[in-house]
Amino acid sequence: MEGTMEGKPEEEEGEIARVRHRQRRGMLKMYYGVSEESGKPAVIDYCDINGAHFKPDAFLEKLFKEKSLNELMDKETDISKQIRSLDSEMQTLVYENYNKFISATDTIRKMKHDFKKMEEEMDKLAANMSTITEFSEKITGTLQGKRQQITKLSGVHALLKKLQFLFELPSRLKKCVEMKQYGLAVRYYTKARDVLHHYSHMPSFHGIHQDCDEIVKQLIIQLREQLRNPKSSPKQLAECVDLLLQLKEPADELCDEFLAHAQERLYENLKTIKAQVELKLSGDMPVSSEEGEDKDQESDEESKSQRPMDLLEFIDCGCNGFLSTICLVIASYKEQFIQRQIAEHGQDQQHLDKIVTEKLCTFILSLMSEYFKLTEARIELESDTGDDVLLVRALDRFHRRLQAVQKLLPEIGVGRSGANIVARSAHNRVKAYTKNLRQHFAVCLTDIRQSLATPSGNEKPPSLSDLLSTMTNSLTNQLKLILNSLKVGTLGLVVSQTILPGPFCSDDVREGLVVEFIHHVLQSAKEFCDFGTAPPALILLLSRLCLDFQESTISYVLSLTDEQFPVDEELGRGSLTTSVSDLATEARHIAQSLLNHYVRMQGLTISQMIRKSVETRDWLNTIEPRNVRAVMKRIVEDVTAIDTQVGHLYEEGVRKAHSSDSSKFTYTYPSKPSRNQWSYTASTAFDSSLLSNIQKLFSERIEIFSSVEFSKVSVLTGIVKIGLKTLLECVRLRTFGKYGLQQIQVDTHYLQMYLWRFVSDENLVHFMLEEVVNSTVNRCLSPEQMEPSVIEVICERG
Repeated sequence: MEGTMEGKPEEEEGEIARVRHRQRRGMLKMYYGVSEESGKPAVIDYCDINGAHFKPDAFLEKLFKEKSLNELMDKETDISKQIRSLDSEMQTLVYENYNKFISATDTIRKMKHDFKKMEEEMDKLAANMSTITEFSEKITGTLQGKRQQITKLSGVHALLKKLQFLFELPSRLKKCVEMKQYGLAVRYYTKARDVLHHYSHMPSFHGIHQDCDEIVKQLIIQLREQLRNPKSSPKQLAECVDLLLQLKEPADELCDEFLAHAQERLYENLKTIKAQVELKLSGDMPVSSEEGEDKDQESDEESKSQRPMDLLEFIDCGCNGFLSTICLVIASYKEQFIQRQIAEHGQDQQHLDKIVTEKLCTFILSLMSEYFKLTEARIELESDTGDDVLLVRALDRFHRRLQAVQKLLPEIGVGRSGANIVARSAHNRVKAYTKNLRQHFAVCLTDIRQSLATPSGNEKPPSLSDLLSTMTNSLTNQLKLILNSLKVGTLGLVVSQTILPGPFCSDDVREGLVVEFIHHVLQSAKEFCDFGTAPPALILLLSRLCLDFQESTISYVLSLTDEQFPVDEELGRGSLTTSVSDLATEARHIAQSLLNHYVRMQGLTISQMIRKSVETRDWLNTIEPRNVRAVMKRIVEDVTAIDTQVGHLYEEGVRKAHSSDSSKFTYTYPSKPSRNQWSYTASTAFDSSLLSNIQKLFSERIEIFSSVEFSKVSVLTGIVKIGLKTLLECVRLRTFGKYGLQQIQVDTHYLQMYLWRFVSDENLVHFMLEEVVNSTVNRCLSPEQMEPSVIEVICERG
């Protein structure tokens, strides 16, 4: 509503302004007698107060008839307002344009005075023009008869001047050659060459022509000598070639001589560049020599040339020496042999132009190939250094300076070749970083192995979680540091399109550096599964490292790489990229293999202790058991240590609910059965075997070497299963006496008291220990078991 109320006054003001504008236009038309053209006949309205035919009496009569008294009063008020408004506007116009009226009056007065002077001057001009016309007619009449004679005399005078120049030409040429003003001599000769050749059949001109030819031959010899002089500057070479071409010497021969002279100077530059590459390869350092103060500048420069330059100095040396010279050679060559031929002969010399251009391209391409070879060899020597800024500055300067050669001679494609060198250099730099990452990973592994093998001083050995965190942070930070260095170093090259961002970011950085390093870490960890010398703690730590790679590290590192080195879909089209899911799957598979290998290693260690303890004991003639064997205590201690070790890296995991009598596993006589106890009644060997087989039918099959889950309980369960399975198999191969059976009862009860805490299902321990006792009973000659209370006393006593 407020917007509507505000809009109405603006519309009313606009309508009033348009009405006033129409009134003014109507008054102007009425004053100047202008009527609007229309296809319809004009209708005269005497009551239109703004019209040309307005009649007040008719207007008033119409108002009196149609309007009431109040309307008439309103009309009167409205007309009065309009009159006052018009008066105010008129006064305003007069006030605003008063100075203009005064100025217009003065201008009109001045124009009247000036026009009077102009009329007088125009009269004088007309008189002067008539006088000039009369004099012109008189001169034309006077000289009419002598005009042809004057023209003839003027032509003779010009011819005499030319003849005088021709007769003086030999002396002039000889004098110019003696003063070594070759350009002036060539200009004199070319000016008169056509005339001498045309009139050479006349005796007088024939002698002049011969003299000039002899002098010009000497001139050509001297110009060619200067062209072959190694000390001639490029400006002198260009001048010699220009003069010889004006003397119509064969262009192809001059091309060869010009390029041969330029080749000597360019080979000197290449020789300097090659010497620097050899110095860098040999690792020679500048030799310090004190020759005295009288050592001249030339020897100083020679000793300086023996100092190996850094990469930026090397590139500057090549650009300022070789590339600058080759640009000057190309520009001079094209100006003398290509542009001149086109300008002088046009389309007639297309074949010659093609030959001249091919010679230049072949010459420049051979030299540029050698230069690229030396430059790339020098850049490769910098791949192992850590100064990225210097390398990038050198590459960028190298590529920019090549653009001058590319613009002068785009046919040979030196810009593309230079860009390929820069791209290969960036690729080699990435390979060097990849090598550094591998070395860093190897150092981290060595540090961890040393920490696990020899803890420093009396301090406790570092926990595996701390070692894992340190290793993960070290690898991630090193990779981030290298990515940042690459980003800062190659940003200018990528922006300037020196190297293509698509292949570089996708193939080199993402795949060649990050993904390749992840593959290296995973494959290096996988190789430990094949080596039996690696400590079990390292295997466990690497399994957790691979699992962390699968869960977070791989996605984080690749997302960071894609953020710092983005690749558009169009630029990255055709590049093969490894997905995060593929790497994560590989990492999880390797982590599983390492964890399974760790379980087998620890199970094998415990199995070896059990096997030796069973095989080296005489179970038939053993004494009555009074305590638990030391090997069983050692097994419990080792399993406890493994539990602590695995708990540093893996979570607890899921285990089944424990019964209230988990540690009360005993074998009792038939007269003392207990529902809450595991019992076994031995009557005969046949009954015992039958009962054991019946129990196996209703129990789940136990997979001893199955894959474990990524949890502490699962790992400990796998190790315990291997140990108990070994105990069972060793018992089956021995023959026991009475006290041997009782010792096995004591040992299995002791193991039951402690091992049930580490496994996911206590029934598994119960079942396997029951199998051990059953096998012992079956292999016993006099199966007489010990009282459960005695077993408990012995086990509690330890």
